[in-house]
Amino acid sequence: MNDSPPPREIYSVSRLNREVRATLEGHFPLLWLEGELSNLARPRSGHLYFTIKDEFAQVRAAMFRMNASRLRFAPREGMQVLMRARVGLYEQRGDYQLIIEHMEEAGDGALRRAFEALKQRLDAEGLFATERKRPLPVLARQIGVVTSPSGAAIHDILTVLQRRFAAIPVVIYPVPVQGEGAAEQIAEAIRLAGERNECDVLIVGRGGGSLEDLWAFNEEVVARAIAASPLPVVSAVGHEVDVSIADLVADVRAATPSAAAELLSPDGDKWRIHLQATSQRMAQAIQRQLQQQRKQLQWLRQRLPDPRRQRQQQAQRVDELEQRLGKALQQRLHHQQQRLAIGHARLQGQSPQQRLQAQRLRLEGLQQRLRQGIQRQLQQAHQRLAPLQSSHQPHKLRQRIALHRQQLVGLEQRLQRNIRQQLIQRQHYLAAQAHALETVSPLATLARGYAIVQHQDSGEILRDAAQAQPGEQVVARLQRGRLGCRIEEIYPDD
Repeated sequence: MNDSPPPREIYSVSRLNREVRATLEGHFPLLWLEGELSNLARPRSGHLYFTIKDEFAQVRAAMFRMNASRLRFAPREGMQVLMRARVGLYEQRGDYQLIIEHMEEAGDGALRRAFEALKQRLDAEGLFATERKRPLPVLARQIGVVTSPSGAAIHDILTVLQRRFAAIPVVIYPVPVQGEGAAEQIAEAIRLAGERNECDVLIVGRGGGSLEDLWAFNEEVVARAIAASPLPVVSAVGHEVDVSIADLVADVRAATPSAAAELLSPDGDKWRIHLQATSQRMAQAIQRQLQQQRKQLQWLRQRLPDPRRQRQQQAQRVDELEQRLGKALQQRLHHQQQRLAIGHARLQGQSPQQRLQAQRLRLEGLQQRLRQGIQRQLQQAHQRLAPLQSSHQPHKLRQRIALHRQQLVGLEQRLQRNIRQQLIQRQHYLAAQAHALETVSPLATLARGYAIVQHQDSGEILRDAAQAQPGEQVVARLQRGRLGCRIEEIYPDD
């Protein structure tokens, strides 16, 4: 059994420091540390060396030039700071130390973290989106300012507006710009300005100060009030390097309150020069237009005839048309009278009474001719029988003569019966024709209560209500007489 001790592993100092350094850096990730600065050194290299301590302990720390150049403040002895660091070891001296990558004032640090958290949340909601930004008015009729009435911001804004364009009125909505409750009052003033709607644009801001002084403009209530404002909002908080949540939400960010006034006010001198030039151009254009109008008026006067002569010609033309109208009406009336006479004659020619009278005359003529024919035949028969009677013919001859005479009498009786039957049939036929003619006669229609309506001037018969106009004179012909009427209203056929 070998009782000899195990071989010893001997470390060099550099090895020890190197392994300790690796152990420290591998075991501790990046961490946040708060403490007080002490023993601050600033060599020409740009690095910072100092001690971080609290009431119970301290540790050495180094911040190299690249990270030190990004500081937003000047570190000083006794300052309370918040740092993001990694644990390390300076191997040459074996000093345990912190390597600082980021450092900020401890008071601002909490505010910065709150600022970044709110910024990310509102950005995710789209409150910073470019498409929701509204344009500013070219020339505001009235500007509203939400700020402290006694601060430097309102003084700077009014000074710039007075210098550039004093004609723009300003409405001040006074609020505290820092301290407890300031954010809520700023938000209420923004809401009130939108509700009153007395301004075209709103400036929200204050003068410079620390992050804590400007913190009211980083509150969520102010950001949402700006986003909900119906008026375009210009944010002017602090100095150019200060960026607030209000700046990100507002429609336009101005570096300072004075810059906001510059944005919203035109240069009065430039406007005056522009207005003068515009006025001159308008005067010249008006003069040219007047000259053109004078030339056109003169040309129209030359073309326009004498109104009195034109009125005389028009009066003569009216007289001529009146005469022509009278002649035309007379001719039309004469023509209608001729047509009426012809129609009346044709109607009379078709009268059943005349036709019946003509038939009676014809029947009487036929009867007269029949009687004359019978008389002639009887005379001829008597003439033939006379010699026979004088010669004392035998009894048979006298019988034949008597028989012949009876036949002639019977023939005459039959002829008379036929004539009476034909006359009765003819009268019945004519009566039926007269009844049928009376049935289709316009006079029979009028006898049933109808009327024939004609234009009073032209005599044209109205068959459709659309042929007449309200106020027009018409004539209604009845069975007996006529009526002169004026049309009051037209009822179309349903």
